[in-house]
This record gives sequence, structure tokens and C-alpha cells, in this order.
Amino acid sequence: MEIAVLALGCFWGPEIKFSKIEGVIKTEVGYCGGKSPTTTYKEVCTGATNHAEVVKLDFDEKIITYEKILKIFFQIHDPTTLNSQGPDFGSQYRSEIFILNDNQKTVAEKVLNDINERLSGKVVTKISLLKNYCPAEEYHQKYLEKR
Repeated sequence: MEIAVLALGCFWGPEIKFSKIEGVIKTEVGYCGGKSPTTTYKEVCTGATNHAEVVKLDFDEKIITYEKILKIFFQIHDPTTLNSQGPDFGSQYRSEIFILNDNQKTVAEKVLNDINERLSGKVVTKISLLKNYCPAEEYHQKYLEKR
């Protein structure tokens, strides 16, 4: 089992899209990249924590590769808008790939560079080492109850 952590705007829509992809075993929404190992939605919305809303994916690399997941990541959001997606604005809605190891870094850089070339250098997506991931427990539980 492998893990991918991706920031691409409000986490609900991407979580649903990724959950329907063959090879993605589990999805979870949360926050990542901030100053603290714990946070809440209310704190994240202030912009003071520096966390991004993220989708964490557990996936089977025998069925779907990390590279394929990143290609889907770039297809389902606009990587050229800084700190916003659609009607959502703020640093928590940024485009960012949180890597867990050197292999993910290599793959992420390759995919990002390919996309950036196709989009004439307009991609603002960052690649960062995974830091201070925390699940959005208060919202994730409510969401699962509604499913």
C-alpha cells in the first residue's frame, strides 16, 4: 500500500473523485503543511496556520501508479491559480503535492514539469515534504454519516 497527499482546493470534491478510481483503497480529508501537527477547519480558514486542505489516498501501486494519480490530480483542478480553486480563495486552497520520499519527489517533479511545459510555464503547484498532516476529523465524520 502506498500513500499520496494532495492539495487541490476544497477537499470534498477531489475526495469523491479519487474514491471512485480503481486502485484507490481509502481516502481521507485533512490538512497538511502547516505550522502545527493539529488544527481545526476554523483555524485553517484564518490563514494563520499555513495548512492546506488535502486529500490523503491509500492506493495499491499494482493497480494504479503514483504517476497516474498525479496526472489525475492535474486533470481535476486548475494548477495555474494561486491560492484558489473555483469560488474558494485562501492559502488553504492552494495546489500542492506533499511527498513522502525521494521516489515520490522524482515522479512529482517529472509530472509537474510535463504539465508546466504544456501550460506555458503557468503552473503554481508546489512540491513539499509531508509536514504536519492531520485528519479533518470533525468534518470527515459528519460527511461519512451523510453518505
